[in-house]
Amino acid sequence: MEAGPSTRPLLALLIRLGAIAALASMSALVKLAGERGIHLFEIMFWRQFASIPILLGWMAITANYALLKTARPGRHLARGFYGTVGMALNFGGVLLLPLAEATVMNFTAPIWAVVLAMLLLGEKIGRWRWAAVVLGFAGILVIAQPGSGAIPLFGALVALGGAFMIALISIQIADLNRTDRPVTIVFWFACFTTPLMALALPFTATPHNGEEWALLLGIGLTGVAGQLLLTAALRFGPVASVIVMDYSALFWATLYGWLLFATLPPASTWLGAPLIVAAGLVIAWREHRLGRAARRDVARVEGT
Repeated sequence: MEAGPSTRPLLALLIRLGAIAALASMSALVKLAGERGIHLFEIMFWRQFASIPILLGWMAITANYALLKTARPGRHLARGFYGTVGMALNFGGVLLLPLAEATVMNFTAPIWAVVLAMLLLGEKIGRWRWAAVVLGFAGILVIAQPGSGAIPLFGALVALGGAFMIALISIQIADLNRTDRPVTIVFWFACFTTPLMALALPFTATPHNGEEWALLLGIGLTGVAGQLLLTAALRFGPVASVIVMDYSALFWATLYGWLLFATLPPASTWLGAPLIVAAGLVIAWREHRLGRAARRDVARVEGT
């Protein structure tokens, strides 16, 4: 009998690896677009606008327009608002910092998720996860070196804000996943945010040459591919199992930084990044252990 989707961890890891490569490529294209003077809000508009025809085309090919239906438009609207703020902060971090440093700051999302779980969900945080939080913030201090001017403080704060929004949005998406398909979530996110971002176009849009239009198209295509692959990976493996692939983004950021921008991370980044990565892995390991214990408890109760 063929294994179901949730029992194919190797496939989940490979899909997640592809998702991270696509999103890292998008970040590099965002930085290239910013260096050519394309405004952040225009970049965000084309990133979202590209999602709509691609997803509608896919639904037309599969004749599965039922995916457009949702009973929770209000939740999608809220996700669109938070997603817009998160995208502005994440893209802003990429524009303000070298790619590797912006990428490492994104690795703090699991740390922020622990803090949010305590504040918003009332979860009790044990010593393992608290130790991971402290370890992660120690890594941030090593990289940022406050007061030294090693990296722009404002850029670091923007990137950390983007990671915080990733953690916050993850809670929203987990809630939406209870009732809606991943493709539905991505589609309505694009539908709600594209008109909002279009309001800024009269003030930010500029004429573009062919190379700049190619950059904007590439941002849209890699962004959609990354989003769809991220959600597809979760069909075959849980977050705690596949999240380890997210740290491959540092490889791509370093490679693109070297090839496209002639920059390499300083020693402080290589010293601080392992601390942040270790913190994320500890959190993932602990979540996996807690989830397994919870499933055993449920099975024990059902068996009595």
